[in-house]
Order: sequence, then structure tokens, then C-alpha cells
Amino acid sequence: MTTTVVRDVPKQLFIGGSWQDAESGRTLVVDNPATGEELCRVADGSPADGQRAVDAAVAAQPAWAATPPRVRSEILRRAYDLIIARTEDLALLMTLEMGKPLAEARAEVAYGAEFFRWFSEEAVRVDGGLMTAPDGKNRLLVTRQPVGPCLLITPWNFPLAMGTRKIGPAIAAGCTIVLKPAPQTPLTSLALAAILTEAGLPDGVLNIVTTTDAAGVIEPLLRGGQIRKLSFTGSTAVGRILLAQCADTVIRTSMELGGNAPLIVFEDADLDVAVEGTMVAKMRNMGESCCAANRIYVHTSLAEEFATRLAARMAALTVGPGTEPGIDVGPLIDTAGRSKAHDVVCDAVKRGATVLTGGELPEGPGSFYPPTVLTGITPDAAINDTEVFGPVAAILTFDTEEEAVTAANDTEFGLAAYLFTQNLDRALRVAERLESGMIGLNTGLVSNPAAPFGGVKQSGLGREGGRVGIGEFLEYKYIAIPTGA
Repeated sequence: MTTTVVRDVPKQLFIGGSWQDAESGRTLVVDNPATGEELCRVADGSPADGQRAVDAAVAAQPAWAATPPRVRSEILRRAYDLIIARTEDLALLMTLEMGKPLAEARAEVAYGAEFFRWFSEEAVRVDGGLMTAPDGKNRLLVTRQPVGPCLLITPWNFPLAMGTRKIGPAIAAGCTIVLKPAPQTPLTSLALAAILTEAGLPDGVLNIVTTTDAAGVIEPLLRGGQIRKLSFTGSTAVGRILLAQCADTVIRTSMELGGNAPLIVFEDADLDVAVEGTMVAKMRNMGESCCAANRIYVHTSLAEEFATRLAARMAALTVGPGTEPGIDVGPLIDTAGRSKAHDVVCDAVKRGATVLTGGELPEGPGSFYPPTVLTGITPDAAINDTEVFGPVAAILTFDTEEEAVTAANDTEFGLAAYLFTQNLDRALRVAERLESGMIGLNTGLVSNPAAPFGGVKQSGLGREGGRVGIGEFLEYKYIAIPTGA
């Protein structure tokens, strides 16, 4: 089954509706992070390949923009049905190239597919307006049109959902696409292209370039004047570079960047709910999520019991290859990711933190790291300012609401935040004060295709999903019509 799933995925670039080798003939290696062994090789695109993909998207743009919204809607809906029908194959493919346990991979298939269903419904709801100008001399007609060819750049941590969350609204709006997936996890994106083709997507509407030369491929495309929209999910450091490159031709941008999510447990919280919510906020995707709880602030009166309970829950998780039954925690994406997690743990311990569970590098193959709980975090510990992207829970304490909010907001990031309290007034008050684009109130899960996903400060620009998600791919056009008055 494993061999078949990998074998059946196309391994070439997808340009203008056809599968093509990279012009250089080069390939990149896709590894299984659970073993460190090679899964397969796929085409390694060059700047010239990227330009060919953009040319195909530009050529397809006029016809696709003129395609009736219902046609675009039905293509997305057929793709949704195909994804759901192939849940097991897609889940296994994600587990093999990214590492997450099969149960989480199946959940991502359902979550990712929902973006296609959601935007299939939004495609036919794009509207405008007509009004009379206040002086009565003009009618003001407002329409909305696709922004044009889009460059979409996705990360490795949610290989299916990050693709569908960007591709879905672009297709619904009438935009053509060049997608550059992460080189660690290209297989799911290539499988998605095959599904969309089967669903009836016209040639050139979606083009995929896999590459190890991201900077070399992307920069000339952004500076070339043909791309009119960039949607990027990744680190803030890379986001800043891309924003600068987009400035030359004033490209419209959506940026879902880094996070450093605080999680606050107040003294009146339901401890069972708080522990369960923390497990979800911290351990979803092995902690490899921009929304993962990174700094856990617990009221002093609850801190010891909370830490004991959380450590017990974390220690009970089973670590191993995601393809095996009963596994809760798969490998991190690669050894560099594992080293990053371990480095922040060692730094915290060196500065006085206590390890309640985990914290040691395991022996054997694969990039595994044990679920880890730390207490006694000092202000100078690197973990306070580092997006860990791993299964490491750092517990800090506070005494007052003001202290908790101030600490939570003491970061350049503002993507997600979580708070646990049974006091409605406090819940609303604190949620309003937290400088984050998304708040989990008594829950550790905020992602939902029907909700606007995104952050503030240096966590990004724009929103994905929800009713506003399609708006990121549409421009307003205003037409003045004299009334003759």
C-alpha cells in the first residue's frame, strides 16, 4: 500500500495542463522523516520553469476569469468529493512525507477538503452594488473582478490544507495560479493537481513548480510584472523579504507568518478543560503549527496541579512512525527541526528550568522528539521568543490578570492566543485586549474553514478562509454612470 500510494503520484512539474520534467532534468529527494530514508524523487524546477508556469497562468487568465461562477463552483465541489473519496490514500501520503500520525492526517484531509466545499459555495456569491451618489448626478456601480495570476507558496506542516486554503478561493474568484509547495512535502500538492484535473479544471489554471531553489525561482517572478497576487505561508523572516520584492510592482499580498501563541489559564478555569485544551493547542501536528501554544501562563494557585496533570498527559503519549497503529506523536519534519526543539529545551534547563517529562534526544533513526514539559522558565530563556515548532510545553506563572495580558502581548507576533476562564466578563475583556488575530476561548482549536484565519503585528497581512477569504483574490471596480439630473 505504501509503495503504491507514492508510486501513483506524478513526480513532474505541472505546467499548462501537462506533466513536464524540469528543464535541467534535476530532481529533488523526498524523505520519510520517520526513517530518514528516501521516498522518491520529484522534478527540481529552475527559474526558467517558474517563468513557463507563469506564462501558462497568464495565458489562461482571460478565459478563466470569464468562466461562469457556477462552473468554477462545480469544479471545486467535484474536487471536494474526490478528496473525501480518497481520504485513506491522501492521509497515508501525508504521513509518509511529513510524519504526522494517520489519525491526524485523516483529520487534515477532512479539514483541507472543506476549503474546496466552502469556496465552491462562495464562488457564486461574489457581489457588488449600485447606489445613487449623494448629489444625485451619478449612479455608482461597483463590481468585483479577479485580481489576476497568483503565486501561492505553501509550507510543509499541513501539505493538503495549506494548498486547498489558497487554491480554493483563487479558483472560486477566477484567478489562475502558480503554486510552489515546500520541497519537503511536494507529493500531496502534486496529488491535488491530479485531482483538480480530474474534476475538470482547465489547462493552465493551476500550475505547480517544485524546487529546492525557492529564492531563485520566486524573486524574478515577483519582479517580472505578470504576477498580481502573492499568498505566502511561512516564517516572518522570509515574509519580510517577499514583501520587499512585491513592492517593485505593487503586488497584492496575503501573509500568514510566524506565531508565538500565548495560552492563559486563570484561577477560575475548569482545570480539566484547560488541560485538554492545552493538549490540543500544543500537540496538534506534534506542535508543528503556527497556532501552537508556545508560552503557557498559569495562575500561581493552579500552576503545580496543572503542570502535574499536563506532564502526565504528555508522558502517556506514544511516539513512533505515524503509519503504525496507536501512535500519538510522529517525527518532526527533519533533524534540523528536532535540533531546534532540543536546543531551546537545553537552553531553558541551563537557565534554571525543570524538565517534568521528556527533554532527551532519542536514539535510532528518524527525527523523533519526546513530548516535553518545562517549568521554572526564566525571562531570559530563548523559548520565550522562539517559535518552537515541536512538542515542547513551557509553563510560566502569573498572579494578576494585568500581568498575564502584558506577558502574552510581549511579542512581535500576534497570530493566535488561548485563554481559559469561567468568568464571562473576564473572557470578553481579556480576549479584546489580547493582540492576536484569533482567540481560542476555553478551546485549543481555532482553525475552521468558515472562519477568517490570520494574525496581526508581524504574524501577517490579510485573512484566509471565512466569508472574507475570497475577497483577498478580488479587486473592486467602480463605474460612474451619469443620471442626467
